[in-house]
Formats: sequence, structure tokens, C-alpha cells
Amino acid sequence: MPPPYIQYSMIVAFLLGLSGAAWSASPETGKPLPAPLAAPSGTQKTGLPPIPLSLDEVLSWVDRTHPLLQGAGTDKVVARGRLLKALGAFEPSLVNDMEIERFISSTNPALGTQSVGFNDTFLDMRSPTGIRGMAGVREAIGAAKIPDLGFSNSSRQVLLGAFVPLLRGLMVNPENAELQRSGLADPRADIQIAKTRQDLLLGGATQYWDWVSAWKLADVHKRALKVAEDRMKQIEQRAKAGAVAPLDAVEANQEVQRRKEGLAAAMRMVEQEQYKLSMYLWDHNVPAAPGGERVPEFPKQISLPSPETVRADKLNARSARPEVREVDIEAKLNNIDLELAKNNLLPSLDLEASPSRTPEKFVLGLGYRFGAELRVPFLQRRSTGEMLEAQGKADRFVLIQKFREQQVLVDVDNALSAIERAKERIAASFQSFQLAKTLEEGERFRFSMGATSVLFVNLRERNSVDSEGQWIRALADYQKALALYQWATGAWAKTPSTAIPVSYRPFDK
Repeated sequence: MPPPYIQYSMIVAFLLGLSGAAWSASPETGKPLPAPLAAPSGTQKTGLPPIPLSLDEVLSWVDRTHPLLQGAGTDKVVARGRLLKALGAFEPSLVNDMEIERFISSTNPALGTQSVGFNDTFLDMRSPTGIRGMAGVREAIGAAKIPDLGFSNSSRQVLLGAFVPLLRGLMVNPENAELQRSGLADPRADIQIAKTRQDLLLGGATQYWDWVSAWKLADVHKRALKVAEDRMKQIEQRAKAGAVAPLDAVEANQEVQRRKEGLAAAMRMVEQEQYKLSMYLWDHNVPAAPGGERVPEFPKQISLPSPETVRADKLNARSARPEVREVDIEAKLNNIDLELAKNNLLPSLDLEASPSRTPEKFVLGLGYRFGAELRVPFLQRRSTGEMLEAQGKADRFVLIQKFREQQVLVDVDNALSAIERAKERIAASFQSFQLAKTLEEGERFRFSMGATSVLFVNLRERNSVDSEGQWIRALADYQKALALYQWATGAWAKTPSTAIPVSYRPFDK
């Protein structure tokens, strides 16, 4: 064995002679990482290499095929259905009403039994303002006296009628309130679609980087296992020749088994992340999982947004984030209930003008009746309770709105913090990885010179694997932080082009 100073001189010379090409790349690039695991056996290896799966392709895939977004148009259909349902309360109705009564006149019994009545044909109309009206024609049946608006030799009569609420129910009434609520159903559906899209794209981006890092980590374990297997074969041959102790061969074999277990756990993680990613990538209504041959390299780092850009993003997020817009819609819905409750506190003053609707009065000569009704309730417990309930909700929505807006700002700051800290982790973990590889190569050289044991070589290699794994996780966390910033600023809060209303088709029995 050479003297110690000669050993260390040789180690230094060896380290200085190491090729720095593999480690010259900046820590934000994935270039020092090896290629992903090979495609499964049976995959065609001829022709052009597979195109790496990019994040933009994943997000586009989610937008185009995900069931929760593909069927988002149904929310618009529901909103349109609710609007039509509310408009149905104000549909005009064509009414034909025939009424006949048989009687014996008390003033002239000699006339005997008489059959007298009318046949009305009129249009009944209702307005969202609360005013109701009717217009039509009455045709007399039998002998009848028509005092007002008669024509055709007093055998027919023009029918005109109206009901006007002057206080309670004018412009504000339950039917009009439901119409206003249904008018907010469409923007409410847009908000739900945007919220779903935001969550799906964030989940898809996060899962995509988990899938990439899982394949990278599995490749690290695969390479480590290959190194251990090659060393085990060498040590076994040397042990048979008596150059090393048999226990070194046992230890080398144990390290192989340990790394096989690590590779199996890493492949299980790959399969798990691949299954999760498939729930975001759908092909013909079936989850689709990309193969390992499409695993890309980590992209380069980008510079942090400037303070002016961050301020603009925060301002835009306060209006674009669906959580804030949802509170605004809920507050508008509650304001409708509040206005209705306040209107119900008013006394009821109604004016009415309508023709007689009973044959006996019509036959006796009663044409039109006019009335005014004033109703003043005393306690108003129900309306007061409804108003207090709606007012309390309105005050709560103001506080919720402030909370949501501050939450948006905190989410943006949190995403910026995640990006900045991830960049620091990348730099530190990459430096640690380089040092671990240097120690690993140095320990391996010492082992070849007989200055150390296989145990220390294994420890150095394990440390190198752990350091590379930390670097890969830092790269993945950085990309996930960028996706979190997109989510926090509401960049994905828009209705996808695929979310179009579907056509209604009746159910075929």
C-alpha cells in the first residue's frame, strides 16, 4: 500500500482530472440528469424518438377532454332552463270560458225556466311589475243586459280588466324576484366552470410534475442498482480468487438487495403517479397514461416577476378569481331577497277593474266593477324576520368579500414565496449533489486502491442518490410553484372553448 500522502495526491489528481462536462450545466436545467427509463419491451424503437410530453400539452388535453369540463355546458343549459321557468310565470294565456245558468225569474214567472250566460274569449296577461290585465270579447247567451262597452246590438261586450298593486308587489314581488335570480344563474354557472377549470389545471400541472419527478427518481435508483450489481460481480470474482474477504461479497450482495427494494418502491411511486395523471388525461372517455419514454427534462428557471407585474397580477386576481366573483353573485342574490323582504313590510293597496264574472250578476245588468283595497298588517313578524335574516347575510357577505380579496393577495404572495424558496433549494441541492458525486468518486477511487471498504463506498453512493433525489424534488417543486402562481393570479379562470351549451333532446321511450 502506498504512503498516505501519495494516496491523497493521487486522489486530488484524480478529482482534478474528472470531466466537468457532466456537471457544468446550471442547477436549474435538468441536463445532468440521465435520460428517462427505457420504454417497456415490445415498444417499437425504430424511427424518430418520441416527443416529450409538455405541460402545455397536458393543460390543453385537460381543457379538451376532461369530463368535468367537457360537460360544463350542461351548467349553462340548467341556467337557461331556470330562466325559462321563471319567464313562464309571465306567459300570456288565451282563455275561453263559457258559463250558463238556468233559473226562473222572480219578477216574471210566466217566462218559465230560462238558460242565460256568456261565452268569454280573452287574453290574460301578467307583467313582472306586478300589474295584471285582460282583454277580450264576451258573447251573451240568452237575454242579457249589457250596460258597458257593448256592441253588435248589445249581444257582445268588450272585456277589459286590470289589477294594479300600488305599494306591496309593485316592481318587487316573488315572481319578479325569481326572474332576477334566474338572470344570475348564467354568470353563476360561468363562475362554477371557471372554478372547476382552475382546480383541474392546477391539479393537472401538479400531478404532471409529480409524474416527471417520479420517473427521474426511478431512473436514479435504476442506475444505482446497476452500479451495485457490477460491483457485486467484481467482488465475488475477487473473493473467489482470495483477493478480498468473503464478507465483502456478502455485503455487496446485501447492497444489491437494498437497492432492488429501493427501485421497486420507486417504480411503485411511478405507477401511482401515472395512475393519478391519467385521471387528467382522457382519450375516448377513458383515462390515458403516457409512457415513460415521453418524460421530458426539467425546463430552465425563469426570472421572478417584477414588483409592477406582481401588483398588476394582484389587482387582476381580485376581479378574476372565481372565489371573489362567487361571493359577489351570492351577495346579489341575497340583495334580491332583502328587497323582497322590505317590500313585504309595506301595506297592501290594490286597485282593480274587471267585468262581472258571474252569470247571474251579468244577466241582471252588472257590467264592470271597480275596487280599491287597503290592507295594513300590524305585527309583520314574518316579513321582519325575513328582512333581518337577509340583512344579516348581506353584512356577512361584506366581510366574506374582504376575506376573499385578502386571501387572493395572500395566495399570490405564497406562490411567489414558493418560487423563490424553490430556487434557493435548487441551488443548494445541486451544490450538495455535486459534492456528493465528488465524494462518491473519491471513495470509489480509494476503494480501488484498497484504502477503504465496500461499506464506505455504499454509504457514499447512498448519499449521492439521496442528494440527487433532493435536487429532483426541488426542480419539481419549483415548477409546481410556477403553476401555483398561475392559479393564484386567476390566469386559468376562464371558460374553456369546449364548454358550450348542449342541445336539448327529449328522452326517447
